[in-house]
Amino acid sequence: MSAVETARESGSARTVAAIDIGSNSIRMVVAQVLPDGKLEMLEQLRQAARLGQDTFRRGRLGGQTMRAAVGILRDYRKVIDFYKVEQVRAVATSAVREASNSDAFIDRVFMATGFDVEVIDTPEESRLTVSAVRREIADALGKERANVLIVDVGGGSTLLTILVRGEIATSQSVQLGSIRLQESLMTADEPPDRATEILRHQISNVIAAVQSSLPLNRAQTYVAVGGDARFAAGQIGQPTASPALSSIARSNFDKLVRRCESHTPEELSKIYGMPFADAETLKAALLVYHALFQVTRARQMLVSQVTMRDGLLLDLALTVTGQEDESISKGVIFSAMAVAEKYRVDVNHSRNVSDLAVRLFDQLQSEHGLNPRHRLLLRVAGLVHEIGGFVSSRAHHKHSYYLIANSEIFGLTREEVNIVAHVGRYHRRSCPKPSHVEYMMLPRENRMLVSKLAALLRVADALDHTHSQQIRDLRCERRGDEMVILVPAPADLTIERRELANKGDLFEDIYGLRVRAEESSTTT
Repeated sequence: MSAVETARESGSARTVAAIDIGSNSIRMVVAQVLPDGKLEMLEQLRQAARLGQDTFRRGRLGGQTMRAAVGILRDYRKVIDFYKVEQVRAVATSAVREASNSDAFIDRVFMATGFDVEVIDTPEESRLTVSAVRREIADALGKERANVLIVDVGGGSTLLTILVRGEIATSQSVQLGSIRLQESLMTADEPPDRATEILRHQISNVIAAVQSSLPLNRAQTYVAVGGDARFAAGQIGQPTASPALSSIARSNFDKLVRRCESHTPEELSKIYGMPFADAETLKAALLVYHALFQVTRARQMLVSQVTMRDGLLLDLALTVTGQEDESISKGVIFSAMAVAEKYRVDVNHSRNVSDLAVRLFDQLQSEHGLNPRHRLLLRVAGLVHEIGGFVSSRAHHKHSYYLIANSEIFGLTREEVNIVAHVGRYHRRSCPKPSHVEYMMLPRENRMLVSKLAALLRVADALDHTHSQQIRDLRCERRGDEMVILVPAPADLTIERRELANKGDLFEDIYGLRVRAEESSTTT
């Protein structure tokens, strides 16, 4: 009897499903999560759906395309019911995200299937893909992990992620999706050589612009993710020590790209025996991989077999087993520090404020009742709260809000980034007010969360107002209607006490306690 069958009989296995609504197709994976967290695949489905063709050409999803997509998802609903799936996560990426009528599509899917589709932003796409890649190939990368570029060419966009010593240094999405390029440049009716010339020119321009903010030329290891990369590996790839990776030499990849760029999609479909829908986007995708390969220092292209759906399944497995992925939190913090350094903050101050804020969070758990994810958001807000000073020292808290809200922080959803932006906005000066439009547009639950976290951040920032880091430890003690912060006796607490008096108003409003600092010979 297999492990899956044993788990089924004992009732300990949990069945989950991941649905990926992409630009060119809708895919679903059904799997069982075993008690030890391992996954056993039960079903993998893929149906073509040209959502990207509509969005990238006309800016909206057409009626026929939506009907086809809903029909596919209805069929997937039947499969899910057959397997008695306990938990489903359905996500949509750029084709739905950028469609002007995306809300109407999401509503139609929910009414027809019951699937609550989550439209994810590029940082979440990157997190899901990279978490799966790192889990599968961490050992294989080994010594070459110093600077790794992970490239995932999709239909709507290309995700670029740089790992430094195994941690996410930066992640960015660029509009170099294979379907987007074809539709926006209208190359479908061009002769093969002319289409290639147009595509190469556009890809070169975008990559040149990206290189000003992303150190692609420092990458020593190049990892390609995606269906078109897997096609290349199937044609010319060589096995590696890891079953999850194939290797392609530069010269061999050059030859494959030259061979493909001289053919029409119809010819590619016949030559390689692939569906026309796949052949139609193959050239553009290979040209993107090739152009990025050329700007790195890598001597070979490593092709990973994992997909974003593997990342979705890993998330579901962690959820149903009650486990946490510590590497995700590390990646979030590393990414937040990269944002802080980009805007030239006082790193020692931001780290100390972040540490003090988290200490307050931990010691006031009974007062705020928040969870570990909220603790992570507070840590991130502490790291980036002063990036607005890059624009101007005047009203820098407002500039911080704008810069944070428009940053991509690996591992955080767009909603979470927005919460962090508001917490950063209120680290000084005015507390949240009904006249603050952006704050009032938040759901009530998020407004309360922002206020709770901002109150802690204001106190932490007051304790390092001098940027001297003379206070690195603290202990909280409740005395009647006061919250006394006991800190190791420094040379002088005058400035910190004054700043607490200025910034403690939000803490008193939210927690109902006046806050003050007091010297103590010991802390915990």
